[in-house]
Amino acid sequence: MEKLSSLVQQLSHTPIIFVGGKGGVGKTTTAAALASKFAEQQQKTLIVSTDPAHSLGDVFAMSLSSSSAKNKSKALTEYLDALELDPDLIIDEHFARVEKTISSYANPDMMPKIREHLQLSKSAPGAQEAAMLEAICRYLVDSVEQGIYQHIIFDTAPTGHTLRLLMLPEMMEAWTDGLLTQQRRQAKLKGAADNLATKKTKSVLSNPFEDAKPVDKWQQAVDVLNARKNLFKKAGELLHDRQKTAVVLVLTADNLPIEETRRAVNQLKEAKLASAALVVNQLIEAEQSDQFWQNRAIRQQSLVKDIQNYFVDYPIYGVYLQPSDVRGREALTKLN
Repeated sequence: MEKLSSLVQQLSHTPIIFVGGKGGVGKTTTAAALASKFAEQQQKTLIVSTDPAHSLGDVFAMSLSSSSAKNKSKALTEYLDALELDPDLIIDEHFARVEKTISSYANPDMMPKIREHLQLSKSAPGAQEAAMLEAICRYLVDSVEQGIYQHIIFDTAPTGHTLRLLMLPEMMEAWTDGLLTQQRRQAKLKGAADNLATKKTKSVLSNPFEDAKPVDKWQQAVDVLNARKNLFKKAGELLHDRQKTAVVLVLTADNLPIEETRRAVNQLKEAKLASAALVVNQLIEAEQSDQFWQNRAIRQQSLVKDIQNYFVDYPIYGVYLQPSDVRGREALTKLN
């Protein structure tokens, strides 16, 4: 089983890396170690935590809260920036944009009730996830288009959240396209109704079903929807480009993480996404002086063989259990 440094070499030309896995297996430590190693090689890197239960600052042994309060990255070194995305701030900004768009065409008398509904919608199922997805897509697209970073690494929440994030762009693009189709239908009907209402004053009757002229008050909303559609389209294309995006799944040599990783790999295949590599964390040496730990080592070796048999098509990297917590850039850089 190869070391983490070999994974860094494998991903040296991959700009977008998602690190996922079951809770508690060491996703954040693995993501932070990869980011630190890239930075050590003078490759400009941004690491972003999308997990609401942030621990990225803890791993780097420094506070990221000041930057997270504004969803701005914090420079840790010349080549390494870090950011813990604040979901509450993201959803507030998301709904502020929605309100601004609606206010451009809605009756002002309706705005108090609309604001009330928007406020309630913030706690609706999926609202935070959708807002977070849009923010992540912006980081994805901007990082590639602007070329500021050679790598952007996403430290994600447990597996299910990661999978939804990877699969949602196409769903959101289709949903936005549906809204645009509905808007075009309404504009066409409105144009037809206007033609019918004014036909008595015209010497020549116009076709009431001809393409309607754009409705000015809807145009800003249409522009916003088109921008969102293009954003999700670009993000989806990036995620499906194996030259630009890699998914690293972290697990331990235990039954539950192994089973969850198997499900994740299958779900990624169904979505036409592929994991680039697996990292087996918290390995222990095969020879132990204590009987308890020797039994654990024997059991772990058996499970490692199962992992190698289950995931024969994927490169597998191992990280051994450390004598103390891995905290700080120096410790992360040395992790192997």
